[in-house]
Amino acid sequence: MNLGFRLLLILLPLWPGFSSPILVFVFAAISGEMGEAKPKSQAGVWKTVKPFVNGGASGMLATCVIQPIDMVKVRIQLGQGSALQVTKSMLAQEGFGSFYKGLSAGLLRQATYTTARLGSFRVLTSKAVEANDGKPLPLLQKAFIGLTAGAIGACVGNPADLALIRMQADATLPPAQRRHYKNAFHALYRIIADEGVLALWKGAGPTVVRAMALNMGMLASYDQSVEFFRDSLGLGEISTVFGASAVSGFFASACSLPFDYVKTQIQKMQPDATGKYPYTGSLDCAVKTLKSGGPFKLYTGFPVYCVRIAPHVMLTWIFLNQIQKIEKSVGL
Repeated sequence: MNLGFRLLLILLPLWPGFSSPILVFVFAAISGEMGEAKPKSQAGVWKTVKPFVNGGASGMLATCVIQPIDMVKVRIQLGQGSALQVTKSMLAQEGFGSFYKGLSAGLLRQATYTTARLGSFRVLTSKAVEANDGKPLPLLQKAFIGLTAGAIGACVGNPADLALIRMQADATLPPAQRRHYKNAFHALYRIIADEGVLALWKGAGPTVVRAMALNMGMLASYDQSVEFFRDSLGLGEISTVFGASAVSGFFASACSLPFDYVKTQIQKMQPDATGKYPYTGSLDCAVKTLKSGGPFKLYTGFPVYCVRIAPHVMLTWIFLNQIQKIEKSVGL
């Protein structure tokens, strides 16, 4: 059994269910493994899917660590109090397991959004470097590629993101309005059955814009921070990665939180007794929020959001680096 196939078998359990496109490539690896008739073709498949597998796996591992913070962030945005108040309330009323409510949707989101985002970013970057005669890309071009990759990932991952938001917000609703989703796939099934297929992309507009803003801020600031910490300050690899991740996480948070706030409000809104929704769209939500609470209302939960984004960025890169080291050690 070749090493590429073995690695796919190890990473496959990380993808929740059969919706991930990675299964297609697993079958391709299996067919090559059984026949061993087309090793070049099999190697080509692995080379193509490798950045997507690595990106999705690293994002999912990071999500397993960050999920409790993300849960607290959503509750703060829904107006349940400060981080300390939300944490105490959740522990007292719902137990420790409530911090991992929606984990299946979070993993599904990473298996779609991050797989597409990081995979397409690496593919687009490689193509751009090749077109640039192998020279390093300017910062502006990297930022543009980050915008594009963020948009692609957001379009693919919006259904899972919608399921995640609703599962996390369900306990905050009145008992009569709670949806009681069992897991991410049950949530997707219910949304399609009750609201139609297109409802899976409710809030897709602000989700895409948020993803573009987040990736632009994250990628642009990260590259500059790495150069500063490593070249100007002479820090080691661990300190450089930690420092650059924190800086890029801050700018990613600052750029994306207003869009994340609007997206959350749109995705969790419920119709009133007459069937009318509180907002007609993302722009209406943003305008009403600005009128009622001012611009700082859009930055509700910023400290927790920043704390959640920065470690997730850092852990994603750390896991990605470790996965790449393992692949290199086994000849992949």
